[in-house]
Amino acid sequence: MTKTLEGRAALITGASQGLGLAIARALVDAGGSVMLCARDAALLETARAEVAALAGADQRVLAMRADVSRRDEVDDLARETLDAFPDLQVLVSNAGVYGPMGLIEDVDWDAWVQAMEINLFGSVLVCRALLPHFKRRRYGKIVQLSGGGATNPLPRVSAYAASKAAVVRFAESLALEVKADGIDVNAIAPGALNTRMMRELLDAGPGAVGQAFYDRMKQIADDGATTPLEKGAALTVFLASAASDGITGKLLSAAWDPWDTLPQHRADLDRTDVYTLRRIVPADRNLPWGRT
Repeated sequence: MTKTLEGRAALITGASQGLGLAIARALVDAGGSVMLCARDAALLETARAEVAALAGADQRVLAMRADVSRRDEVDDLARETLDAFPDLQVLVSNAGVYGPMGLIEDVDWDAWVQAMEINLFGSVLVCRALLPHFKRRRYGKIVQLSGGGATNPLPRVSAYAASKAAVVRFAESLALEVKADGIDVNAIAPGALNTRMMRELLDAGPGAVGQAFYDRMKQIADDGATTPLEKGAALTVFLASAASDGITGKLLSAAWDPWDTLPQHRADLDRTDVYTLRRIVPADRNLPWGRT
């Protein structure tokens, strides 16, 4: 079996459970070494031990508790990670929360702000801390985890929707900033996942998240139609590998996009806005009004 990440090391935030843990397992299976990060020290150590059991003799699986919304803790995390992996090539920003659910005028404002701090500021802070390292090496792979909130309005889950849309636009903007430095920056939409966050949403009930959204999520959960965690993890491995070099500034769906064929379409990706956020104008919907 080809080990596409052999000799590479990655920092993964939000890695103690769910998709983050699946990504850690996949990166190690692909031959990489990893630093796992999360807020819950006990869960994090359990995850580290599980992932370490998959590692070969030449791989390392480390863990450090940190809150990515706190700049001082992020700076410590970056320093410890680079001390352990001086040639670090990959950052996977996966830490995220739904935040408060309900009408914007009713939800707890501090909880709303905290969701933005974790989902958006946490992604930006870790990038800021590691970018000087990637620029010195003139190479790096940054993978930002987004979600349905980036491309669809989510009434009553506004902190999640706003922060995830911002994460994608940040990734697109950063990709242009660092393209000349050989750093690829992409975002992933992993699909509807059967994780703690899905259970939190269903537990909140239709009164908090709205009947339509609740019914849709419950139907997905009841039908077993959630996206396997392994799909998002496999896409992360691809974006962390040399196979994706030069593919940057994109939002990719783990469930729907033919991402494994993208190296064949680099020219099209470079010259178009495929797989990016954009404004829809009347002409896009064959409407005769509006500017031409």
